[in-house]
Amino acid sequence: MPSRTAPDQPSAENTAPETNDSLDPVVRWFGLWDAYFGLSYLVTTGLLLTSQSPPGRLAGAIAALTLIVPWYAGFGRALMLGRVKSGRSRWFALGLISLFGLATALDLRSSFALFAICPMLLMSLPSAPGIVVVLLANLVPLVLVWVTSGELGSAVLGILPTTLLGIALAVLLGLWITRVVEQSRDRARLIEELELSREQVAHLSRQAGIAAERERLAREIHDTLAQGLTSIIALIQAADSELEEAPELARRHLDLAARSATENLAETRGFVAALTPVALRGNSLGEAVRRQGEALAAETGLTVDHRVSGTEFPLPTAVSVVLLRTAQEALANVRKHASAQRVVVRTEFTDISVRLLVEDDGRGFDPEQDDDHGYGLRGMRARVAEIGGSVELASAPGRGTTVDVLVPLD
Repeated sequence: MPSRTAPDQPSAENTAPETNDSLDPVVRWFGLWDAYFGLSYLVTTGLLLTSQSPPGRLAGAIAALTLIVPWYAGFGRALMLGRVKSGRSRWFALGLISLFGLATALDLRSSFALFAICPMLLMSLPSAPGIVVVLLANLVPLVLVWVTSGELGSAVLGILPTTLLGIALAVLLGLWITRVVEQSRDRARLIEELELSREQVAHLSRQAGIAAERERLAREIHDTLAQGLTSIIALIQAADSELEEAPELARRHLDLAARSATENLAETRGFVAALTPVALRGNSLGEAVRRQGEALAAETGLTVDHRVSGTEFPLPTAVSVVLLRTAQEALANVRKHASAQRVVVRTEFTDISVRLLVEDDGRGFDPEQDDDHGYGLRGMRARVAEIGGSVELASAPGRGTTVDVLVPLD
């Protein structure tokens, strides 16, 4: 409900945050994997440097492991991030296994690279093929020991436990990393969808605001300019019919038409300036409503009785504008439809509400069947509802019409 003060409401723009790689959850998490991969390479290379292998074989093993770094950075990393087609994953896996097999064949200590090789295989290949390739990769050291020693039994007993442990750790680590990557991608997609939804909501809000503003301006124009132009036309028509027989009366009607045109011009300028009703500039609501009643009486000869009850106090601008427009609409309906002799306009102020009552003794109508009042009454109800008020309309054929508007105050 409206309060007795009308502070300005600041407007806020809805802007969607920009996204880039630095904000992508997958990319941010992958930095940890990059560090793990680099650490695995350094540890394996350090172990090779302590090896007793011939310098040529040692250099070859280190070179093969080192080639894995650009192979991963230039090809595999984008594949794991899902930025290239997954169909290329088999070529990456083949190159990875080839370099690893070459390094292990030159020096068995290169097999420690499996702690980095296996997760990369599982992240770049589908789950089932990835596990099969990981098992084959872990069997490479075992097969090499068997081939070089020529004794299957001693090879199995010496390296099989380590191989089985490596397989278990590699599969578990790879599956865990794969799961984390998938979750990160799911979160990234969810964030993207949420941002898209925010943009759509912001767009719909702007469209709704534009539609509401158009509706409000339509009501403003109907309640001011349209009513004023209708009054001017009626006065000019009356003056035209009286010009020969009652020139003084015709001149009076023309003066009223000129006055109405001047007020409507001021209203139009008011729209352009601040959309604030001219009648409320420097005047209270009671005074503005009284002047509307006096204008109706001057134009039609009706008896208009205006009363203000209670202690009048400043109202929020929105409330004053709505009540003034409602009074204008109700009095315009009296002029056009009522064929009344007397109109009572009451503005009542209490501590908890403000009330506007417009009552005429005209011909009345059936509110459920008579559509002649059309847009005016619908606009009146919509306008009052926007400020938390209500409109009660009472009318019947031959019994006049009463428009009762009540606006609660905080």
